[in-house]
Amino acid sequence: MKVARSGMSIQAKTNAIGWSFISVAVIMICVFYFYPMVQALILSLQSGRGMNLQFVGLDNYVRLFTDSMFIAAVKNTFIYLIVQVPIMIILGLFISVLLNDSRLKFKGFFRTAIFLPCVTSLVAYSVIFKYLFAADGLVNTMLMKVSIISAPIQWITDPFWAKITIIIAITWRWTGYNMIFYLSALQNIDNSIYEAARIDGASAFKQFFQITIPLLKPIILFTSITSTIGTLQLFDEVMNITGGGPGNATTSISQYIYNLSFKYTPDFGYAATVSYAIVVLIVIFSVLQFKAAGDRNG
Repeated sequence: MKVARSGMSIQAKTNAIGWSFISVAVIMICVFYFYPMVQALILSLQSGRGMNLQFVGLDNYVRLFTDSMFIAAVKNTFIYLIVQVPIMIILGLFISVLLNDSRLKFKGFFRTAIFLPCVTSLVAYSVIFKYLFAADGLVNTMLMKVSIISAPIQWITDPFWAKITIIIAITWRWTGYNMIFYLSALQNIDNSIYEAARIDGASAFKQFFQITIPLLKPIILFTSITSTIGTLQLFDEVMNITGGGPGNATTSISQYIYNLSFKYTPDFGYAATVSYAIVVLIVIFSVLQFKAAGDRNG
């Protein structure tokens, strides 16, 4: 009996030690993650100016469907999502395959150069892009010098070209981020698989689509979801390059939340509602991507 009691005591002490290690992290997550989520949900059921809020139930959620500014922000964000995410995924995959070639020299330099934009300041690079794509900026100057265009393109002030500028900026910054994931996955693929394929007469094209793509499927799914989440939360580039203009042509959902909270007459309740709209969109797109990838756990 003493042995049993001693064994139970040791087990209890072991559990206590284990919980002591994770308790701080659990408390921090609850305080700084779950508590704000619950408070934001409660706030989304209220409305009013500033902090003079009243409970309105689901009125804010009903308002979303008739809010022309919200609908415009959703359309703009979907354009970024539909155009930019596939480009970024395909470009990152293509670059990673090139940089995984053992015959390529200075691979370390190229990998660092392509990944470097990911660690630059969001505000700093956005401001630089704003000056590069100004009417008298470097981009227009170079295009005119090589006779590609005869007059400056209004990258910032034209609704169409402003969206293109945002897409170029996001692609430049985040392609290297996805590339790193693909590159690490490629280096874990056994070379004997490719050697066997070459012996069987498979071309590089067939190897890519019949070996590389299937083996990278989990990583492609992961980067697709993270890229989708990042695009739905897009804020810095729009805020600092175009300011949401011209005429709200580039306003994203996150910028609209900022405007509701700090630019317009503060309506924190409705801003929280729009925030939860992003959460719903992220869940929907994530589930769709899991289903499209054939993931049984999706």
